[in-house]
Amino acid sequence: MKPLHEAEKAGQQMAWNEPGGSRGGKDPWSGQGDGQQQGGPPDLDEVVRKMQEKFNGLFGGRRGGANRSGGGRGPGRAASFGISTIVVVILGLWLISGFYIVNAGSQGVVLRFGSFHHLADPGLNWRIPYPIDSVDVINVDQIRTAEIGYRTNTQGARGLAGESLMLTQDENIVDIKLAIQYRIKDAKDYLFNVLDPDLTLAQATESALREIIGKSTMDFVLTEGRAEVVARVNTLIQQILDNYQAGLQVTSVNMQDAQPPEEVQHAFDDAVKAREDEERLRNEAETYSNDILPRARGQAARAIEEANAYQAQVIAQAEGDASRFTQIVQEYHRAPAVMRDRLYIETIESIMKNVSKVIVDVDKGSNMLLLPVDRLMSGELVRQNDNAAMPRAGAATSTPSPMALDNPVERPRANLREREVR
Repeated sequence: MKPLHEAEKAGQQMAWNEPGGSRGGKDPWSGQGDGQQQGGPPDLDEVVRKMQEKFNGLFGGRRGGANRSGGGRGPGRAASFGISTIVVVILGLWLISGFYIVNAGSQGVVLRFGSFHHLADPGLNWRIPYPIDSVDVINVDQIRTAEIGYRTNTQGARGLAGESLMLTQDENIVDIKLAIQYRIKDAKDYLFNVLDPDLTLAQATESALREIIGKSTMDFVLTEGRAEVVARVNTLIQQILDNYQAGLQVTSVNMQDAQPPEEVQHAFDDAVKAREDEERLRNEAETYSNDILPRARGQAARAIEEANAYQAQVIAQAEGDASRFTQIVQEYHRAPAVMRDRLYIETIESIMKNVSKVIVDVDKGSNMLLLPVDRLMSGELVRQNDNAAMPRAGAATSTPSPMALDNPVERPRANLREREVR
């Protein structure tokens, strides 16, 4: 029992993987020696040592006894040079990947570890490559469109039931469709200040539109107030976006349509037709007024001028008659007999001028004289007698000719000759 106990004690003092020992320098787990323990596990230290030798050989390290003695440095240096070249090439490619191009009309937003660093202008630019810097290229000249109350794309037409319905100041409902065109004026604010700038613009537009429509009447919105409503909405939208610092600039606001809801469309059409008829009748009345009033003013002015002319004529005639009467009185005082005869002759002249005259030749005519009154009144007999008496006008010296009677100048002379003959 003592030798066995001493052998176990000696085995406990010797490491299992230490070379030498009672089994010919072999550890009990190896498969070498006298054939015992052929199916045991491999030595972990040996595996680690072999892997270290392969790793050192790959990177130019020394391996084996020859390397330890100082020989074989050429292959190690060549391997080191190859690794350095590969590292330089990879580093160069990494640095080259930092170049990028920003197109015209765009801005590059450079982020360093996810935080804003600077803005890049259009052209060729460089940044520290990934993962240090990253670039977001934003087109700041592109005109974008937002639609309120309708969608040109049917896929985005959800939730439009109450978007276009606005309540006016006079408690009427108006269905309004609005189109907004805008662009990005600040790429930094567009990316960082607001979570969704496009959605913010749509909501700000709807809010501004409801505010403006709520302060206006229905007739004002649907008729002459469209341009003013659009201008006020444009100003209010821009104020809201500036307060949010959304980085957007509204370029134009267009009202596509404004009308009452479909449920009251027919009644509103009747009201519009009545308003149009009222406007048409008012225009017709104004047209008639513009036509008749100048004409009436012209007639009144003409009547006034005619009255003034008649007044001047009457006054002038009265003054002339008064002056003539004064002259006649003066001449009468100078020669009363002559003036009496002259006045008589002129009076008879004025009377006979306007009546029909019949001249009868008593000396050579018949005593019986038939005077047809009806023909005398019509003037036919007078014309026949005048034609018959004209050939004998030179034979009768005591009877004046009809021409002498009709001539105002010769009639007084004929009357004087007749008085002398008598």
